[in-house]
Amino acid sequence: MRSPSGAIARRIAGSLGPLIRPHFTEGNRVRLLASAQQYFPALLAAIAAARRLVHLETYIFADDRIGQSVAQALVGAARRGVEVRVLIDGFGGGDFARQLAARLPEDGAKVRIYGPQHWWRPRRRLLRRMHRKLAVIDDRVAYLGGINVNDEPQRDEFTGEPIGPRFDVAVECEGPIVAAIASAMRRLWWAVAVANWSQMPEPAPRRVRAPQPIRGGMRAALVLRDNLRHRHSIERSYLSSFRAARRQILVASAYFLPGRRFRGALVSAARRGVRVRLLLQGRVEYRLQHYAQRALYGQLLAAGIEIYEYQSSYLHAKVAAVDDEWATVGSSNIDPLSLLLAREANMVVRDRVFNEQLRVLIESAIVSDSHPLRTSDYERRSWASRVTHWIAYGIVRAATVVLARGNNY
Repeated sequence: MRSPSGAIARRIAGSLGPLIRPHFTEGNRVRLLASAQQYFPALLAAIAAARRLVHLETYIFADDRIGQSVAQALVGAARRGVEVRVLIDGFGGGDFARQLAARLPEDGAKVRIYGPQHWWRPRRRLLRRMHRKLAVIDDRVAYLGGINVNDEPQRDEFTGEPIGPRFDVAVECEGPIVAAIASAMRRLWWAVAVANWSQMPEPAPRRVRAPQPIRGGMRAALVLRDNLRHRHSIERSYLSSFRAARRQILVASAYFLPGRRFRGALVSAARRGVRVRLLLQGRVEYRLQHYAQRALYGQLLAAGIEIYEYQSSYLHAKVAAVDDEWATVGSSNIDPLSLLLAREANMVVRDRVFNEQLRVLIESAIVSDSHPLRTSDYERRSWASRVTHWIAYGIVRAATVVLARGNNY
């Protein structure tokens, strides 16, 4: 049975749908941040310069060097009178999120937990998470991408060998697109309060006034995935770009387990002469996911699609570049959790310069940090490996069918 609070939140969010309807705006400045080493200095500097508002959403907020640095910056902003709002996913944030929810309000910051988890009350919708990574500062500058608030890994989880930083990507934005991001964040902030009976929500959020277009700026659109009006928006944005592709498709995805339509669009593009390259996870981070996605490689390789496995560290990027103008950066993986269950946020940019920057970044990772997966190598898998991959795939697909039923706020 659905909770009354969830039903209320769904009606509220539905009525606010037009506020976040994806559409392209002109005159945006979008700067590519090619790693956490570029992202966090920019984010911390923006928080330090904030005068009115800092609004942050994240899936993971870890109790480590990076997490403590961001928490201290938020406290500093709140103490000088800036309104600070932090929304953390209840599953990804873990115990530290609950500690922050208790601690930061003492310094004037507001913290809310999306879908709090309780060990004694398991939920069928456990994987309907808030997976977005967004920040807005003074409704002037915004950040979007796949980078959580946590430090880099030091060693491979399974082998113990030292590894480099994650391959992860975010963007810094200015211009009218900031209003779309700010509106989406305020809408969810309010919906979480309404869904929690213990909190009294503030008045319904109004449309954020868009900053002036920047002369010579880029065309950009915010594309969201939720369980209301935008259930398939991110997937459709990928599919439309693949179907229009004429020369090349370049995708980097940490977790890659697409459905038949997605795979079909890639295969069709390859068969009509488009060069399709996929940069995928080479190291085992989550065994079930890793083995399940390998069950699909045969179909892709047979169609002439090139697959490269990232080896230097963990691949965490969720990006793509198609032909010369279309590019996307965001939080959404290409798997059932992201495309069917979680709340996600991607940005699509239509600009030749930005497309080239992203393409060069992915191609450099392919050349320097990955190994190609040859069709002959894949076909020489042992029968044990084949069976393991298909069993893992079956488990993931069956779990998706069960978990995707119903809605959440």
